[in-house]
Amino acid sequence: MNGKMFNREIAQRHFSIISFCLFSGWLLSFLFEGQVLYSIVEIAQIEGTALIKSAVLTVFIGLFSSGFFIKNQAAAKITMIISIIVCISASLIFYLPFSALWYIAIISSAYFASLFIASWGFYFKGFFNPEERFKIAAEILIYSNILMIIVNILTVSISAFMGLTITILALAGALPFLFRLESSFDLKAYNKKNTAVLPLRIPIISKPFTLLCLFILIITIDSGLMYQVVNPSFAQYELLNAYYWAIPYILALFILRNLSSKINKAYILYVAIAMIGFSYALFMWLDRSVTSYLLINTLMLGAFGVCDLFFWSILGSYLEYHDNAAQVFGVGMSMNVLGVLVGEVIGNRIIHLKNPYFATSFTAVIIIFSVLIMLPVLNFQLTRHLKEHEFLVKFADMAKSEQDKGIESFDKDKQLTGKELEVVKLLLRGYTYKMIGESLFISENTIKYHTKNIYQKLNIKSKTELIIKFGDNKELHQ
Repeated sequence: MNGKMFNREIAQRHFSIISFCLFSGWLLSFLFEGQVLYSIVEIAQIEGTALIKSAVLTVFIGLFSSGFFIKNQAAAKITMIISIIVCISASLIFYLPFSALWYIAIISSAYFASLFIASWGFYFKGFFNPEERFKIAAEILIYSNILMIIVNILTVSISAFMGLTITILALAGALPFLFRLESSFDLKAYNKKNTAVLPLRIPIISKPFTLLCLFILIITIDSGLMYQVVNPSFAQYELLNAYYWAIPYILALFILRNLSSKINKAYILYVAIAMIGFSYALFMWLDRSVTSYLLINTLMLGAFGVCDLFFWSILGSYLEYHDNAAQVFGVGMSMNVLGVLVGEVIGNRIIHLKNPYFATSFTAVIIIFSVLIMLPVLNFQLTRHLKEHEFLVKFADMAKSEQDKGIESFDKDKQLTGKELEVVKLLLRGYTYKMIGESLFISENTIKYHTKNIYQKLNIKSKTELIIKFGDNKELHQ
């Protein structure tokens, strides 16, 4: 009986992954800023901006609202099947000459595509344990982008309609797997032995989740700038774009997917954010040559791969704290889409300026600084619930004795005073200067003085670096 249950589990996992990857291949290649859609619009010799942006806006609306009426796994399965049928039918419209039908097709397919994505949240939650979702998210993003590269190459090398045909076949290929998905089989019961204590339910409108959504929105604005300003600046390298554009993204995901669990991944997100800032600085300084393209694209897409895996896996962990997986997954993913949309609106205004490259890079750097300011607070809020997540520095939920032990080992050879150690401990807990002052009965100016001395002794410049330095403490993780 257990063997049959295990085989059933494996089959369901495979069905859910394959169906989502095939669907995502269509989404990335066609509907969502895809090469196929751009090429078809170019063939039709129309101004396609309104058509393309309406798809992105509709996906946002659908993702944000989907959880309000998709409330269980049975409804999710039916919705996914209907969505595939609608998306196939709508895609066929683009073989016809341009007409008002194109707008109807793009909006309807975009809305149902968003319902599909949100609905899959139930399967992401039901078929995978929390500790598995990091690697599963990486695999899904890798396979989806590989399919996108194949379609892009066919589109550029052969024809846009060849690319469209392949994407429709991918959608059709997903249908048999969707029909074989369980409507109510929940692997949580099967895996209950792996969960000692079920997590507490928390409302969708909570400080940690709101901060996470805000973080996703802000960091993804840089992706929108890339679509609107960076990519068009290298549009002359069409074939190179088709072959290479997503390769750094896939490589970054592959490396993270296969990193040892013993390696502290908390600092990697900070490195990725710095890479985004550096890539935009290079975009401002360098010319539009092939070498510049390869350097900028490698840094930018590799960093976006890390950021996407971060919020995908964090959302995957958050599914444990809410009964409606479609709502959590849908709202979280909608922030990604909204960030792209906001970035494109900003980019559209920037490209009409006298020096668009400088304005783009300056805007991107402001976004990077905003994200770096948010990260320590976000980390503190998330660690209260997501204790074992790969990307988080774990301190706030340690027992007091473990915190003290970690601080003591952290202080070896750093010559921090007793008062400075107290300040470090409270900073790591997410306390503000005012809160630290009230806790230690000293003024904010004194706290700032202690903090300055701490940073000098540790050879760091910010609270962000303090968190990273503490997270790298090997004795803490033994």
